[in-house]
Formats: sequence, structure tokens, C-alpha cells
Amino acid sequence: MLGLIGKKLGMTQIFDEEGKQIPVTVLEVGPCYVTALRTPDTDGYKAVQLSYSETKEKKLTKADLGRFKKAGTPNFTYTREIRTENLEGLQLGQQVGADNFEAGDWIDVQGISVGRGFQGVVKRHHFKGAQTMSHGTKMGREPGSVGSRAGGVGCRKNTPKGKRMPGRMGNEQVTVQNVKVVRVDSVNNLLLVRGAVPGPENRCLVVRTALKRPVNRNWKVPAAKTESSTTQEASSPDSPEKNS
Repeated sequence: MLGLIGKKLGMTQIFDEEGKQIPVTVLEVGPCYVTALRTPDTDGYKAVQLSYSETKEKKLTKADLGRFKKAGTPNFTYTREIRTENLEGLQLGQQVGADNFEAGDWIDVQGISVGRGFQGVVKRHHFKGAQTMSHGTKMGREPGSVGSRAGGVGCRKNTPKGKRMPGRMGNEQVTVQNVKVVRVDSVNNLLLVRGAVPGPENRCLVVRTALKRPVNRNWKVPAAKTESSTTQEASSPDSPEKNS
């Protein structure tokens, strides 16, 4: 499984080769940095820890600062783990981006939904409310009976567990599965996915390859520079060291 951390930039529309309109959400995924690797020998499972969105040192704890210092990366706001069976090529401090996904891939997008505040049962649970608002009804948008006094008058009312009641709505973790990637801009680390995804704009999201439609693909990481390539760059006529 491949995955990245990013944020939602907003929604727009594009047109395919046949001129059909496609509603898409623009996601900025990366650049993410590898800040830890989980292996079965040390942790009991395989995963890669990614970090995203640089931040100031004063906003982090000493534990976070120590982890970033060990990985040799800048300081970041968001850190998430991506379970993966393939850690080949991944090293601490490496950068990964949107080129790990391709157009036509199916992904799962996880985020925090938009908060709606305290809401009643009609909006929160789609209750119908009163059948009619005329003829002196006193029900309106109220939930109605919430329990019973099985022992008669004077006994404590018994409200069943799980009864749908008014309360806080939204602002909870939501995962949308099987979202199709329509277009990939690896230069700007952008993904255009079909339809909507959870959360408001600029909210952190985790994008993974779809659990129900997995792909067998290695992580794409920047190629490491060898000594020969470094020597060639230094000896080239356009090298800044030679021109200086």
C-alpha cells in the first residue's frame, strides 16, 4: 500500500476527451519526508512514517524535534504512518511526492469532516418531524418519545442505548473509499480526484491506495547520487564551482 499526507485545496471541473464535464477535488499531496521506518524486527509490523507541512521549532515538543533531528529533516506539523509491505528503497530523510500515484488509480481519502455544531434530530439523523405543522400540533422538529417507564408512574425513564438524539454533528474522522484519480501533476505535487472528499479547504488529509483495489507498485523516491555522477557534475563546464 502506498500513501501520502496532503491537504484539500478546493473543487473545480475539467473536461475529458469527449467533452464531458468531470467534477474534481484538487489535493496537494507532498512533498512528504520519511521520518521513521517500522520493521517487524523492531516494531512487529511494516510501515513508513511520513511528515508534511513545515513549521516552526517552537510549536513542537522535544520528542518531535528529536525525531526530526534523527531523520535529518526540517520540522513538520503533520506526521502519519502508512502501513506498507514494501519498504524497498525508502530511507530516512527521503522525499516522496505525487508521482507515486498515476491517473486511473483508486485511492482511499481519510480526513476530518466539516463541523456543523449542535444540531437537532431532523438535520442530524434525518427525522421527518411532525407530519403536518397545522391543526395545533406541538411536535414540530422535536425527537418525540425517548424512553419508557416500564414500571409505571414514578419509575425512572429507561432510554435505550444508542437512541438517536440531538448533539454535535460533524468534525469526525471520515474515510471515503474507491476515489478515482483523474489527473496527476507530479511537478506541483497535485492530484485531481473525481468527486468530493471529507473536510474543509486546507485541512490535512491522508491519501492511500484503495484497500479494496490494491496495486502492486514500488515507492518512487529520488535517485541517489553516486560518486561518479557527482564527479561528472563537478567537472562539467556549466558547473558553478568551475565557473567561480
